[in-house]
Amino acid sequence: MKMITVTLPDGSEMEVSAGTTVGEVAYSIGKRLGRDAVAGEVDGELVDLKYNLEDDAELSIITLDSETGLDVYRHTVAHVMAQAVKRLFPEVKLAIGPTIEDGFYYDFDLEYRFSPEDLEKIEEEMEKIIAEDLEISREWISCDKALEFMEEKNEEYKVELIEDLEDENVSFYHQGDFTDLCRGPHLLSTGRIKAFKLLNIAGAYWRGDENNEMLQRIYGTAFRDKSSLDDYLNKLEEARKRDHRKLGKQLDLFSIQEEGPGFPLFHPKGMVIWNQLTDFWREKHIENGYEEIKTPIILNEQLWRQSGHWDHYQENMYFTQIDEEPYAVKPMNCPGGILFYKDSMHSYREFPIRTAELGLVHRHERSGTLHGLMRVRAFTQDDAHIFMLPEQITDELIGVMKLVDEFYQVFGFDYHVELSTRPENSMGSDEDWERATEALKKSLEIQGIDYKVNEGDGAFYGPKIDVHLEDSLGRTWQCSTIQLDFQMPERFDLTYIGSDGEEHRPVMIHRVVMGSIERFIGILIEHFAGAFPTWIAPVQVEIIPISDDQLEYARKVKAELAKKKIRVEIDDRQEKVGYKIREAQVQQVPYMLIVGSDEVEKDLVSVRERREGDLGTSSIQKFKEKILHEIKEKTI
Repeated sequence: MKMITVTLPDGSEMEVSAGTTVGEVAYSIGKRLGRDAVAGEVDGELVDLKYNLEDDAELSIITLDSETGLDVYRHTVAHVMAQAVKRLFPEVKLAIGPTIEDGFYYDFDLEYRFSPEDLEKIEEEMEKIIAEDLEISREWISCDKALEFMEEKNEEYKVELIEDLEDENVSFYHQGDFTDLCRGPHLLSTGRIKAFKLLNIAGAYWRGDENNEMLQRIYGTAFRDKSSLDDYLNKLEEARKRDHRKLGKQLDLFSIQEEGPGFPLFHPKGMVIWNQLTDFWREKHIENGYEEIKTPIILNEQLWRQSGHWDHYQENMYFTQIDEEPYAVKPMNCPGGILFYKDSMHSYREFPIRTAELGLVHRHERSGTLHGLMRVRAFTQDDAHIFMLPEQITDELIGVMKLVDEFYQVFGFDYHVELSTRPENSMGSDEDWERATEALKKSLEIQGIDYKVNEGDGAFYGPKIDVHLEDSLGRTWQCSTIQLDFQMPERFDLTYIGSDGEEHRPVMIHRVVMGSIERFIGILIEHFAGAFPTWIAPVQVEIIPISDDQLEYARKVKAELAKKKIRVEIDDRQEKVGYKIREAQVQQVPYMLIVGSDEVEKDLVSVRERREGDLGTSSIQKFKEKILHEIKEKTI
């Protein structure tokens, strides 16, 4: 009998007979590991537990408590959902069913339109399939036979997928009366699924192309146990309550009009938040030695060809003609920033040159991807471009990260960092990319910042540091980006006069802190559930007179607060006081000042806080000092 050596992640080795399955190895290591195992990784490739080990190999056992294990688990649930839909609607045609962050989906082509009630029926059928504990098995067949098999079943989408494959053989998975084209891996049987939930229905174009058929997409999620699922569903419900589109309308902050899909329209209260954020942004940038510029929104085609956007980003751009010449609406601010640099000669003594811009950009997004303020077609980047000497790279990168940290701390955000490396459609030499990537790594390591590498996700002109902030629901959002660029200075022939009197090439940093101001406001709405910190709240104080007799006093209080630029309103409607208080709380006004005859007589106000409720009476001066301190310190 042939014996082979299996090397485990800790470096230990074990001998097993050739043909031993990954699952058997897991049980031989320990019964608990065997029970928890869902797949294996053999020489870097994910495989089923039934996979036979025929030669020496490095093996990792994948368990359900890992991200990879949960992905395998959810992929199997997606297949169970497709099987249930096929049982209930035999005429349905199957498209694709991948896993996604926090769940999975499957796309279906069916004349009948799914309803929320249908999700319940599909869930019931899935429960039956799970109870049947169907064995899941894999079969490899030739592409020719696979095509014949799927053509017989009238599965045109699977046929198209097989035709696009270059492999001689393709993989199918069987479970009971259901067979699907799939790379796997999967669980051993349907009975191993413990907790799942179908979430919603959406439309989706086949292969994401709006010229293709519109399919029906069912989203779902699954977890290893019911308590984990319940926790997730509770968070999902809280997220629905905090949906920035719903709160944006309720708080009268912004709207998206039919006449401009993807082009947000900010209302007066939304502009208060906008202006507070941009004022704070300017304050921090002045402190950190930046100068603000403003570059044109439309520039000619030649510029975009020179920058590389024409070749690498054209499908995301909008175009126009001026005087019969081709122009483009800027999708990024960097070429304009470069034009500013090139407008004059520079000496090494000037560096670093830090330029900042609140630049409006436009990018073409498909209509199906638009989502409130989170995915739009026009947005303002809090951009900056730093031109520097090569020996200044590390210090400038550290300075940018410190600025990002200071900015996020004000809102109470935790964050993690990813280093995104060279993508496939990049430009420039291997040497330049290596230099840039190593410089980014060095700056993070000097600061002791942990990071993970995100392979192939850099910009086409340079690697980048991506900062992912975490909101109050534990969701992460990629906002700040710091890109190190050797390519643009080369393409635009940027130079400076060095200490030797000769021309040299500067290096560029492209960076944003908020990213998109529109998106950042959307994140803040959901993070704070509309209850913004007092310093950025659209209305900071609502004065509520008990009757018209106190209106004159209310106006006096308003005038005293307004002198200190406190944003204050009076609710003088003919409504009961309790109703006015509830309305102010719905509008998330931080403070309500109730004034009746006693307050007028004693020159006081009764203070209510939106969360804590009644704080008792206070002199106007004392309340003013309290709220001004809160605004100045930007307390959360």
